Amino acid sequence: MNYATVFALALALASASAFAPMNAPAGQTTALQAAGGKKTIFQTISEMDLFAPKSTQNDYGARGKKKLTTGKIKAGSSYIPDGLTVKQYEALRNKEDKKKDANYARNVAKAGKFLDYTDFYIKRGTDTTDTWINSVTRGHDMAKTKYDWSGKTNDNPETDQSKATKRGRK
Repeated sequence: MNYATVFALALALASASAFAPMNAPAGQTTALQAAGGKKTIFQTISEMDLFAPKSTQNDYGARGKKKLTTGKIKAGSSYIPDGLTVKQYEALRNKEDKKKDANYARNVAKAGKFLDYTDFYIKRGTDTTDTWINSVTRGHDMAKTKYDWSGKTNDNPETDQSKATKRGRK
């Protein structure tokens, strides 16, 4: 054989072995592999319970269990709006606090109450027929509002049709 053939064969063998996977020695481990029963970094972080001291502090309605208070007014150093006395301003702040607490309690009382979609679906009749699509509301529940949003004025506010005058008919 000539030297060029041997050299080309050696070069091909060296380049093929360069892309072959290397086998790591079996005795080596890293801290992330957690040899010897030690927890990995991921296990340590994922098992943390950041709410352990107070597990209910993030639940809905937990604000009512906290001891939140409005600051006390100190005569001479606290802000008091012009035109109000200290007692009037304290009464106003107390009234606002009671209103805020009542609103929060009202919202907490509504927690977890919802309409079951399955019951609505069955009541509408969608599970058996498709007659709901031909109704005026197309299966929607309608709500009355306090105001007339049509923009029209009602010159005859009589709502009882038996009392309302019939115009144009003889």
